[in-house]
Amino acid sequence: MSGGALLCPTCARPLSDDTHRTADDSPGTGPSRPGPATAEDGDPLLAALRVSEARLRAAFWDAGIGMALIDPEDRIIEVNPAFATLTGRTVGELARTHIHEIFDPEGMPHRLFPALVHGERDRLRVEKQLKHREGRTVWSKVTVSLIRDASGGPLYTLALVEDITEQRRLGDRLEYQALHDPLTRLPNRTYFFERLDAACLTADRSTAPPPAPAPPHPATGAEGEGEGPRVGVCYLDLDGFAAINETLGHHIGDQLLIAVATRLRRGFTAHGTQLVARMGGDEFAVLVTDSRGSDQLTDLAARILEALERPFDVAGHRLVVTASVGVVERSVQETTPTDLVKDADATLYWSKADGRARWTLYDPDRGAHQLTRQLLATALRPALERGEFTIEYQPLVGLADGAVHGAEALVRWRHPRYGTLSPDRFIPLAEESGAIVPLGKWVLEESCRQARRWLTEFPETETFVSVNLAARQIWDSDVVADVAQALEHTGLPARLLQLEITESALLGPGGRPLQALQALADMGVRIAIDDFGTGYSNLAYLSRLPVHVLKLDGTFIEGFRDPSPTGSRAELPGSGARRSDADEQIVGAMVQLAHTLGLTVTAEGIESAAQAERLRLTGCDTAQGWYFARPGEAELVAAILRDNRDGRDSRGRKDSRDGREGLEGREGQNGGAARG
Repeated sequence: MSGGALLCPTCARPLSDDTHRTADDSPGTGPSRPGPATAEDGDPLLAALRVSEARLRAAFWDAGIGMALIDPEDRIIEVNPAFATLTGRTVGELARTHIHEIFDPEGMPHRLFPALVHGERDRLRVEKQLKHREGRTVWSKVTVSLIRDASGGPLYTLALVEDITEQRRLGDRLEYQALHDPLTRLPNRTYFFERLDAACLTADRSTAPPPAPAPPHPATGAEGEGEGPRVGVCYLDLDGFAAINETLGHHIGDQLLIAVATRLRRGFTAHGTQLVARMGGDEFAVLVTDSRGSDQLTDLAARILEALERPFDVAGHRLVVTASVGVVERSVQETTPTDLVKDADATLYWSKADGRARWTLYDPDRGAHQLTRQLLATALRPALERGEFTIEYQPLVGLADGAVHGAEALVRWRHPRYGTLSPDRFIPLAEESGAIVPLGKWVLEESCRQARRWLTEFPETETFVSVNLAARQIWDSDVVADVAQALEHTGLPARLLQLEITESALLGPGGRPLQALQALADMGVRIAIDDFGTGYSNLAYLSRLPVHVLKLDGTFIEGFRDPSPTGSRAELPGSGARRSDADEQIVGAMVQLAHTLGLTVTAEGIESAAQAERLRLTGCDTAQGWYFARPGEAELVAAILRDNRDGRDSRGRKDSRDGREGLEGREGQNGGAARG
């Protein structure tokens, strides 16, 4: 009621207003049309109003959703029982209560709610916490609607409140599961990247002016490393964890991961600044979002290693584990989350490659080298298809007669960007990726084809070609069939093909290499052990292996650089002379052993005439190196063969041509002995 008059439930205007009369209720129509209804005359309109009011009140009072009528001063006029139940109070207690005593004012939209109260909008929806009398939190979905007066101005607000506490709890559980590792309860990779993204967004890269250089930090003693906020990551992986899973079982491995996670969380979690996360498997990461420099991160990595060195007692087992840690620290303005983690992961594997149980700080130069390696590894197979590889040959010269007996085939990569690459730049990558199989097959066939040309031009010399064979070629392909096919396609006799395999690959585990080499030897192919003396050096195998040649590693030849002949160096002081004597005795003993077993010996890395002569005196059969010739085109070997045919040996030809000890002099270690 307003001023004692009844109000219309539809427009809130007094029922005595002329606008609520029907056309037949206009003045002057006579006594048959009664006047405006009053509370006393029992008019049907009043009855209808009372029925409507009762219906609305029943809907308000019995609704299952909380409802509250609020005045312009934010005080409660009336609430229904459902609302009172949500707050743990009675309906009467809530009358005239300020709404902020019920709803937490924090988080209320600063512009939208005032706009609704002042009539600028009609409805607002928001999720808010209700203050329950018992102190617990009740999450609610609140819809606030504006009730206007007859003139359209704001009169009241009506709040509809729905309890969504269970939905929120379910959502929180799902969010927790999405952001945490179920085994260790640590934040997972997704959570880690969310925090890292947030840290990187703190830098305004577009508008912030360059700050002045940071002063030395008291904790590190170093000047600020870069501009603006900094971030760092210690990315760690447990060493040898797979062995624990394999020997003790995955259930023990899981318990160990839980123990490691607990130790990391307790020791290295700092609220707001350091986050410990499990990145997957046995990899963990510690994120530092307010780094003060690389010294802080390397100190953190050292403390992580120290913490993990203490034994873990897991299910009756005392386990000792170590970890490898990759450390990356830089300015937020200089990186992205993806690049930071990529570099941290790469640095982690550098740490493992360097020996494990250590931390390694990211090195941009090493990173660039690693990127180059990856680019080369990716381009290997397409390069073979594009014909970017070529073969150079280095002569194998008889020390007794000075004649060329054969040539070693050395593959080169004519890279369009990096120029000519020697085998040490790409052969390890080819072996890792498996590209060595098609590349090795191509080298084998091309080398056999070239040896056949030499045989055609110089049939009296029967110059053989020596081709390096990788262990993976034996394991990943039918090397016997490949060799047979190459010999058939090129017409080269098997006796003019020599295959070189390293000692470690030949004498490694498993019998397949020996079976393959025996089959090749039965075909008539010569087998040479390359780099002999650097691998297993199991002399007992030599009498049982299908081997024809021992190629001595170049490290044994270093002692032969002294030009003094055997027996004339007793007066030379120092360790150099002693090493030279020892090397000569070792080489002499290996040559005698090889000859006793019916093998020939080839020396690599010959750089001078003195070395060649002293090796000849030990009984060494053939040699190769820059003294005789650098690796070159096939025509280089053909030219030397022509000289041999004309009565000049390879050494005499070179010495007479440039008057020095060898064509190339002493320009450094020869690259051909170690595959170029």
